[in-house]
Amino acid sequence: MAVQQFYYDNKIVKNFLYATMLWGIVGMSVGLLLAFMFLFPNVTDGISWLSFGRLRPLHTNAVIFAFVGNAIFAGVYYSSQRLLKARMFSDFLSKFNFWGWQAIIVAAAITLPLGYSSSKEYAELEWPIDIAIAIVWVAFGVNLIGTVIKRRQRHMYVAIWFYLATFVTVAVLHIFNSLALPVSLFKSYSVYAGVQDALVQWWYGHNAVAFFLTTPFLGLMYYFVPKAANRPIYSYKLSIVHFWSLIFIYIWAGPHHLLYSTLPDWAQNLGVAFSIMLLAPSWGGMINGLLTLRGAWDKVRTDPVLKFMVVAITGYGMATFEGPLLSLKNVNAIAHFSDWIIAHVHVGALAWNGFLTFGMIYWLVPRMTKTKLFSKGLANFHFWIGTLGIILYTLPMYVAGFTQALMWKDFNPDGTLVYGNFLETVTEIMPMYWMRAIGGSLYIVGACVMIYNVVATIRKGSAIEDELAEAAALSHVSKNRTSGETFHTWLERKPIQLTILATIAILIGGIIQIVPTILVKSNIPTISSVTPYTPLELEGRDLYIREGCVGCHSQMVRPFRSEVERYGEYAKAGEFVYDHPFLWGSKRTGPDLLRIGGKYSDNWHLNHMYDPQSTSSGSIMPAYQWLVRDKLDRSNTESKLETMVTLGVPYTQEDIDNAQENMDAQGAKIEKNLYADPDFAKSYEADKKDAQDNGEEFIQMKDREIVALIAYLQRLGTDIKIKNAQPTISDK
Repeated sequence: MAVQQFYYDNKIVKNFLYATMLWGIVGMSVGLLLAFMFLFPNVTDGISWLSFGRLRPLHTNAVIFAFVGNAIFAGVYYSSQRLLKARMFSDFLSKFNFWGWQAIIVAAAITLPLGYSSSKEYAELEWPIDIAIAIVWVAFGVNLIGTVIKRRQRHMYVAIWFYLATFVTVAVLHIFNSLALPVSLFKSYSVYAGVQDALVQWWYGHNAVAFFLTTPFLGLMYYFVPKAANRPIYSYKLSIVHFWSLIFIYIWAGPHHLLYSTLPDWAQNLGVAFSIMLLAPSWGGMINGLLTLRGAWDKVRTDPVLKFMVVAITGYGMATFEGPLLSLKNVNAIAHFSDWIIAHVHVGALAWNGFLTFGMIYWLVPRMTKTKLFSKGLANFHFWIGTLGIILYTLPMYVAGFTQALMWKDFNPDGTLVYGNFLETVTEIMPMYWMRAIGGSLYIVGACVMIYNVVATIRKGSAIEDELAEAAALSHVSKNRTSGETFHTWLERKPIQLTILATIAILIGGIIQIVPTILVKSNIPTISSVTPYTPLELEGRDLYIREGCVGCHSQMVRPFRSEVERYGEYAKAGEFVYDHPFLWGSKRTGPDLLRIGGKYSDNWHLNHMYDPQSTSSGSIMPAYQWLVRDKLDRSNTESKLETMVTLGVPYTQEDIDNAQENMDAQGAKIEKNLYADPDFAKSYEADKKDAQDNGEEFIQMKDREIVALIAYLQRLGTDIKIKNAQPTISDK
């Protein structure tokens, strides 16, 4: 049989490895800055693009798509070539994948701090960048599938199955969740509204975790753990069960993020059932990974690569045990909206994704530079300080979450809330926030040590060049099953059929959950008193999205006695029919705002945004002073209304034609209300006189951004009138 020589493309792997380390430090540093903002909320006062609400999505996107994303590409490009005995299908597509992905990351790093955000969690980037993501991702998929087709290895190893499923599923999730109608170059509205938008978003959001942070890393685990341990994977049969059950079940679990919300009960219960089932394949994968190390435990004690991988797989097991646990309704009732979820997420992110990436880097760099790691001692130091960082980060967040839940739900004997002021819970958990910041600092120190170690290794080694390899040409692959061949063995040499079956497996759950929720109107009962936002309220809502307020405030009062007592009547599905996008939130750093309308005066809201501590002593909310100073951009208001009409919001042509006049009238009423505060009136008139004396433009209060935001906040929860108390679920 003829043996062919060819070169593995190591340079593309090198590029992605360097990008992984660079963006890892950037993403983690932004996260650490956010952690310290809980302790020093005014540390970036007056700088709009460094405000908490704008930086939070930058942190999540940088860590998920920049750090983890580049690590995925590095690992996939390295392992796929060797598993398939072929150079990547197209050098051009490899380079396009790399530079396109970096351009997307840079675009995110610019637009998110500027406030260009769709507000959809893990999918905040606006529509032009979404299109770019789809194009680059398809280029990656074509390159991967092309390499599979031209392979010199008859059967595809389990890692390749996970890579193919990742490509297909992420493409489907991204495209359907990102469907939006553009208003302008950096503004769009989701085609879905309210409950439907929430279901599609968390179908995407949960499965972004499943198919971006999990399935490709499982593929990397199946390749790099056996390589590092120099042992075969523990069980081939278990890997088959793990793969197919995981990709089929995972796609159903999204609704567990929406328990006790206004999502129909049948959809919530489906999410719970499949989330519980998810425990079996997840732990099957963990067991397969850990038992691969049987007989290699002496090596684990001395090899920092395997140490990182063992903790990573253990972190995967912990996170995937906790996920089904949190999907149980009685547990979710306690944990949701609390810092327990922050702890859960970071066990997966810091241990599973972070440590597996670190282990992969420590294994790859010496081999690609043909030398030994510069310092095994530094790698061990990184392991221990990183592990300590994870512990000091997550344990305090668990304590904070339990503390929040207990305080939020605590009643006096007379039926009143013990902690009626939300800020009492914030004050109580400040020590835990200090510990989190310390833990995060240690974790980043470890990452910096790794970069130093890697750079020193590269300097003492050879330049990273394409690697010569040879393999026999793959002869004709029979289309038919041979005698005694199992179905799955046949499937492992048929990439197209395997990809089609994987696609069918991941589509079933999404179709069954999403299509009825969108098409069956009885799932979302309408309320006649709910009307569209006025033009000024719509502009205020867009400012709320721009400033990332949804990152700290929910708009979903669940039907618990404690929440109804604290916030008001629980939410109804029909209240959100005109919300493009939905803004239910997933974390309560501050109180829920669904019923905030009319609760405070316009003056209170202005003072609260300008200096939160002046109205709420002990608040950790940062100041948004630019909202009080800056002029509202009303140039796209009519376009926004027209886009909403296209989406089914019943604005009339008269509403659109008179939008500016209606905004002036509503803004003037709020400005008049603000004059009720003598201090405001005095300061406002003084500013006006100073502007006139200096020949400067003076922006009337009714034309400033704060007035639009006040209009929106005062509208929230006022569409429905509650005559009789509705039954709620007891917290006891």
